[in-house]
Amino acid sequence: MVKYQHIVDGSGTNLPLGKVVCVGRNYAAHARELNNPVPTSPVLFIKPNTSLVPLKGDIFVPTHLGECHFETEMSILIGQPLTQCTEQEAQMAILGVGIGLDLTLRDLQQQLKEESLPWEKSKSFDGACPASVFISPDKLGDLQSQQIKLSINQQLRQNGNSADMLTPVLPLLAYISQFFTLLPGDIVLTGTPAGVGPLAVGDELDVWLSDAIYCKTQVCATEQEKL
Repeated sequence: MVKYQHIVDGSGTNLPLGKVVCVGRNYAAHARELNNPVPTSPVLFIKPNTSLVPLKGDIFVPTHLGECHFETEMSILIGQPLTQCTEQEAQMAILGVGIGLDLTLRDLQQQLKEESLPWEKSKSFDGACPASVFISPDKLGDLQSQQIKLSINQQLRQNGNSADMLTPVLPLLAYISQFFTLLPGDIVLTGTPAGVGPLAVGDELDVWLSDAIYCKTQVCATEQEKL
């Protein structure tokens, strides 16, 4: 896999690769499409830094483990430590805004849920978080007015807006920081709009965050699947 690095406004950073904090069911329509209850507070889980790969060129998915679903999400790069922070402190700590994929082994996740087991094997595998470059928040505008789109083989599959988040970005960062510290180099994935579905080897993906970020990638088989 190609090595991932945090890039902001076209320049590489010296930030370490931290954890990826993910927010489940932050869009009501997505919760309903998977027959999940709409949560009354954010659902949190973590991907390790080994899940990070660039959202460009080829991405490798372990489809030999069952269906691998795409979930397109606005991402937030943290630039300052946040512990039990206010929304104002959270805003000051946002170094960049990007877009990423929360790849999910859906068959495996369903099996784990049925057995009341954690989701890590389905959500945190190597390469499970293809992430774009970032742009400074002052170059993007209102975080709660961003279009999140993904097409597969020129067919639009996801087209949502961050205005529909159940918990907006700043309250979300403040909420997360009540439970564990966010550190420089951490990424927060803010939830996915409706329209998720399976990937197939050979699929060509186009991903957008409004008019600010565009990524193109293709789905490839992992070495295990080729065997």
